Amino acid sequence: MDNAKEFKGSSEYVLDDELAKIVNVSMALEMPLLLKGEPGTGKTMLAHAIAKNLGMPLIVLNVKSSMKLLEALYQYDTLTRLNDSRFGDSKRDVSDISQYIKMGKIGQAFVAEKRTVLLIDEIDKADTDFQDDMLDVLDQMQFDIMEIDKTITARTRPVIIITSNAKKDLSDPFLGRCNFHHIAFPDPEMMRMILDVHFPDLSETLARAALATFYRLRELRGIEKKPATRELINWVRALRVEPDFDIENLERGRDLPFLGILFKKSMDFSIALQQTGKTRR
Repeated sequence: MDNAKEFKGSSEYVLDDELAKIVNVSMALEMPLLLKGEPGTGKTMLAHAIAKNLGMPLIVLNVKSSMKLLEALYQYDTLTRLNDSRFGDSKRDVSDISQYIKMGKIGQAFVAEKRTVLLIDEIDKADTDFQDDMLDVLDQMQFDIMEIDKTITARTRPVIIITSNAKKDLSDPFLGRCNFHHIAFPDPEMMRMILDVHFPDLSETLARAALATFYRLRELRGIEKKPATRELINWVRALRVEPDFDIENLERGRDLPFLGILFKKSMDFSIALQQTGKTRR
């Protein structure tokens, strides 16, 4: 590991001291960092910021509920090999199975010539066996390709960031083998800093009105998916280009334009209309 490399945040990512420390401790200890928090807290973007700040390639494994660990390690393209052997129009030697092995995302991180950031996104979608078996591979930094009787050993240990939306409990063995950090939803002060990153020239009046309204709408009763940071940024972007927008009406709750940007689910949108007493716009 290059101990000279230390993550200090980036111009696009607002980083607090505690999160910076756990990122750097995890890299120093060469342990996966598990990030929990509701959607919109910047878990995924942290991996992007680390990769950019440290000049490392980023490899992203988007976990799906049906995913098997083998898919994340490698795939053997039997169909292409069969077609090549039947039609004989390929330049590949069909007797050489290795030519039909394609690395999955974890495999790509292992064989990369340069140290990478490996983001394993939404691990809570996977079943417990996938989670535990994956950490076995990441602990050992190697896996076997059975079809060619070959062991793949990582050239360098990647920086491993694992995210969870906390929708499903993770196993105790899994938790015990990761460093852990919970990213709380940004408070208004932190959110103001995030808006400054995206809108350096944002007026104080609009920022104050938008933030006050945003946090008030997040507290509406019965909302399934509360608006998150991405929705706020898109909403502010829309407010800035709306020619008929009146900041004073927003501040006083008289007008709530573009509610559909904040509430993406139909039921949430209806609840927001009902509880705010607004009409569709």
